Order: sequence, then structure tokens, then C-alpha cells
Amino acid sequence: MTGAEILAPAGGMEQLIAAVRCGADAVYLGTGGFNARRNAANFTAASLREAVAYCHGRGAKVYVTVNTLVMDTEWAALESAAAEIAAAGADAVIVQDLAVMEFFRENYPTLRLHASTQTAVHNVEGALELQELGCECVVLARELTLEEMAKISEAVNIRTEAFVHGAHCMSVSGACYLSGMLGGRSGNRGLCAQPCRLDWRCGEGNHVLSLKDMSLISHIREMAEAGVGSFKIEGRMKRAEYVAAAVTACKNALEGKAYDEEQLRAVFSRSGFTDGYLTGRRDGAMFGIRTKEDVTGAEKVLGELRGLYRGETPRVAVDMSFAATPEGSSLTVSDGTRTVTVPGETPQRALRRETDEAGARKNLVKTGGTPFYVEKFSAAIDPGLMLPAAALNEMRRKALEELLGARSETVPVPARVVPPRSIPAHIAPERCALRARFSRASQIPEGEDYDMVILPAGEITPELLARWGEKLAAELPGVLFPEDEAAFAKKLAAMEEQGLRDIVADNLYGVRLGRRLGLRVHGGMGLNILNTRALDCYGRLGLDDAALSFELAMSRAKAVGGTLPRGIVAYGYLPLMRWRNCPLRANVGCGKCRGEGVLTDRLGVKFPVECAERKSSTLLNSVPLHIAEKDLSGFAYLLLYFTRESREECGRVTEDYRLGRRAAGERTGGLYYRELL
Repeated sequence: MTGAEILAPAGGMEQLIAAVRCGADAVYLGTGGFNARRNAANFTAASLREAVAYCHGRGAKVYVTVNTLVMDTEWAALESAAAEIAAAGADAVIVQDLAVMEFFRENYPTLRLHASTQTAVHNVEGALELQELGCECVVLARELTLEEMAKISEAVNIRTEAFVHGAHCMSVSGACYLSGMLGGRSGNRGLCAQPCRLDWRCGEGNHVLSLKDMSLISHIREMAEAGVGSFKIEGRMKRAEYVAAAVTACKNALEGKAYDEEQLRAVFSRSGFTDGYLTGRRDGAMFGIRTKEDVTGAEKVLGELRGLYRGETPRVAVDMSFAATPEGSSLTVSDGTRTVTVPGETPQRALRRETDEAGARKNLVKTGGTPFYVEKFSAAIDPGLMLPAAALNEMRRKALEELLGARSETVPVPARVVPPRSIPAHIAPERCALRARFSRASQIPEGEDYDMVILPAGEITPELLARWGEKLAAELPGVLFPEDEAAFAKKLAAMEEQGLRDIVADNLYGVRLGRRLGLRVHGGMGLNILNTRALDCYGRLGLDDAALSFELAMSRAKAVGGTLPRGIVAYGYLPLMRWRNCPLRANVGCGKCRGEGVLTDRLGVKFPVECAERKSSTLLNSVPLHIAEKDLSGFAYLLLYFTRESREECGRVTEDYRLGRRAAGERTGGLYYRELL
């Protein structure tokens, strides 16, 4: 379909060549240390230039992933990586961290910004916020239905991009901390160890955190009609044959042709494919693992798939103009932007058959083995002249070679000299406030006087507003999909009329929604703030204060600069994953769970699951973070994050923090006292 982009993964040069030769309009790839697949082969500064040259020569774009969260100590390395990306002439960068987004916007204003799926944007408000932040494309969450994709695409003036084939993360991207918490390898930092693919259990179900790979290729034309402009194939860790198969299937499907799903399944799948999120069938059929049959099936199709990208594919249209006079000959070739003219041999007087337009065309339009095809051909040949076929062929070869060279020339992205924003050092407040988040109002201990009480928005009543006044804040849902977005915004506006003044936002949509309703917005831990500049960005977006990411080591958290008040999560069963397709519902049903379900890992450790009104659910850590006896000075507030605790337990934990008392039971220091990779 006209205007639709096929975007292919390129973990290395072989995959990139396969993608372009099979018809991808763009590739996405990573360099060094700031991409979400740091374990892929990735590209050096030199090979990135080679990759961009190869793609540009053949009419494809290159998007570079810079989509990990960055720490303050890494900023110089980030600036160096950005300079290499710009020097190579890349077309866009894919980013997650708001500070990184701002850096590129200010220093390389002509380099297009694409918002990574790691920004966890999954509704209209979030997409509009990214549009205002200068993004020209937003990668939609994998969990959306077709109707929800259409709603977002219609609401924004930028391109929307959706994954159409490849691996499914169990968690909403950007909201998964499982690998970081269990092994120190953060998905937000590009080093996910995929612990979700291990044997987690629920009831009789096994591998209940492993989803089948998605394949929405059969729906690709519907998605295009819904407004999706770019179709992204997952798989920067995959082989070139996988890339070739997926790109070919997408190209055929967009053109309304049949494609070979069995070939796709053979090259890589996990018990087949699912389209459950797109179609709204979120059930047990979406789950699957990589079986022995899945692995052995690939050998049967690899040779066939290599044939798809063995040679150049003609994908760039050119106009050709040939001229011959007694004095000489020439061939001019143009792609509409660049034009090259090469001289040929001096024609001979024809003894038998002269070279006419038809004869010249026959030889000159044979562009096989090059990325070009001739769209228009013209010739001006004086009568009675002859050029041998070998001379015509040599002219064509030289002209197309020169044109390919001109198209492949590196055109660096211009940099703008922008003095770094002056951000003052953080001055520790004299007093550290104590805030408490509860899942239910019934957990709030009698007689406690917190500086702020936070409850899920659905738990707040006029009576609670009257009791706590401006100390009460509404926690917005960590995920709010478009089917519920309008109703929730209306409900929140009504709460504001009843006296609500404060909200806690774990996602960009909440920042925008709260600002629009005139509420005070407090940044939640889900904003993934890891550096000084990101905190400063959120301050300029209107936040009153913000919680730093619990993936920061304590020493790094205390070193974060700037004037925006900041806090940390100091207690709680930390959220490790957010799901739209709850594995408990899929395996035992909501009736048996009743919002109090658990998952068990392969070692027999139990992890609680918190349900959010059956709209989404959250996997919690097996043991609570508890660091009351540590030095927690330097922060504006400490947040006690209560989920399943009884009122008595909440009271006891609160007392621990008021007294600086060490916990008696099992607990963890989280990532505060170990270095995250």
C-alpha cells in the first residue's frame, strides 16, 4: 500500500543486506552501548557509515537505536555516540530517555526523533505528549487492539509505528524490571536476560510468562487503513534468513499477495504465532515456548531463504537518456535528485545494421545485478551510426556505478553548538517527608500522619478527600489503554471538582492529563528517571517532584543534581512487570485469583500479583524492599509502597522508618546497594 513503510531489524551487516534486498524501506540498528539489544553484533562508527551508505545507495533509510536509560556518568559517552551517528548521516534516532530526546532535539535538530516502544506509550495522551516533545514517529505498545491503534493514529499528526512480527515481551515495554531485579541485567539498559522465558508456574500451567511470537502480517493492510504508517519487524538478535522471510512476507501482504506463513514459522517461532492483542483475544492461546520442533524446522528453509537476498534487487527508479553523434556518445542517468553523465566510444559508420533507439534501449535498460530499474528511456541518435553492444553495456555499467556512488556518499547530519543547560547541584532538604501508597484505604493505619497518602484513583471517595484533604493523591493507572482512556479522564475531572488536587503519574500520559486538568503532578517510579537531565526535563514539563528509578544505586541517586524535589521508593514489594494479558486469568481464571494470585518461579519462590480492576495486573517482587536502617538522607521524601500488607503490617513498617529500625523478617536492599549493568 502506498506510503506504508516496512522497517526491518539489522543486528549486523548480513541482516541489513538481507533486509534491503528483500524490500525493506528502512532498517533499525544499534551501535555501542546505548541500545536495547546491547548483546547483538551491533555497529561500530566505521561499519555504521558503511551501513548508511549501503542503504542510502539503494533507497532505504537507517534508524539508529539510542533507546536505553542513561546515567549521569555516561553522558560524555552518549555525546560521542551521537556525534558518530550524525557523522554517518543516519536518518533518525529511536530514543526512550527524555534527556536523550532533548539532547538530540537541541544539538541535531534535523535528525528525526522516533519515540521507542520503551517509552511505554499506549494511549492518546501519551502519544500527544511525545508529539509535543518533537518526536516525528511514535512506536505503539504491542498490547493495543486494531481499534486502539486507529484511535491514536487519528489523534496525532505524526507517524505511528507498530510491531507486526517477532517476539512478544510479556510486560509492557519500559515497565519491566524483572531481569534487573533478579540478576542486575536491566531491560531498560539493553541487557535483558529474559528470565520470563524460564518455567514460571500458575496452577497447572507452566511457562506462564512466555508469549508466542506475534505475527500480524495477515492484518497488515487493515493496520495501514487504521493509520499505522510503519510496520516494524522485531529481531535484532535473529539471523539474516529470518529477516529475509519476514520482510518478504510483509512486502507481499502489503501488495495484497499471498505469503508463506509456514516458512515464517519454520525459520523462527515459539509454538506458532499469536495475534491476540490486535484482535482483543487475550487468553491462554497467546502463550507458548520454543520447542525442539521449532528449532529443527529452521534447517529445512534456510537455503531457500538465502536465495531471497543472494543478489541485488532493483528498487530505485532512474531515467536514462542516450545520445550519439559522429563526434561521440554519452549516457545520462538520473534518480530525480542526482544526475551522472558518462562518455562512451565514438560511434562507427554502420556497415549493416545501425544502432537505433530500440537497439540502444535493449542493451541499456538491462540493469540486472544493480539496485536500479529504468522507468523512462530516451535516445537521440544521428542516423547511420553504430555502437557495439559491449560499448553500450560498458556505458551503462559506468553510469550506474557512478550514480550508486553518488547516492552512497556520506552526508553528515549538521550539529548545532548548544551550550549545555546549566543545572545546579542538588541541595539536600532539611527534612525528609514520609509518603505512603496503599492499594486499599482499609490498609491505612489509625493515627498515622503521613505527609502524603497515595491511593489508586479508583479507591478514592469524597469521604477520603474530606478526611485527608490536600494530603491525598490519586495514583493513576500504570497502564491506561484507549478503550478506558476517555472514561478515566472524565472520572478524574469529576474527582478534581470534588477536591482532588494531586496525582501520581507513572507514565507520560499522566503527566499530560494532570497538567491539562490543572492538577499537581508528582512523578512516579515508573517514569524511569536515572539521570539529572531527565529529572530536569520532567520539572520543565510541570512536575512538582518525582521519584527516582529504583534501578539506581543509592550513591548514584544521591548524586542526581537539579532543583526539582526528588524521592525514592524506600519500602515495598516492588513492581517487576505490568501485563495486559494476565497469566493468572489465562490459567486459573479471575474467580480463583480474586486479586490475590501468585506465580511460582522454577526455584519454588512465590511472587504476588496485584490486579488493577481486571484491566491490567502487576507482578510484584517476592520479598519487600526494606532499608529503614540505612542512611536515607538527601531526599525530599521516602515512599512506602504498600500492596498486600495488613493495616497492622503497614503500621509496623511505618514505625520502622520513623525509628530507623532494621526489619526483622526477610527483605531485600533491591538495586540500591549493587551496581546495575
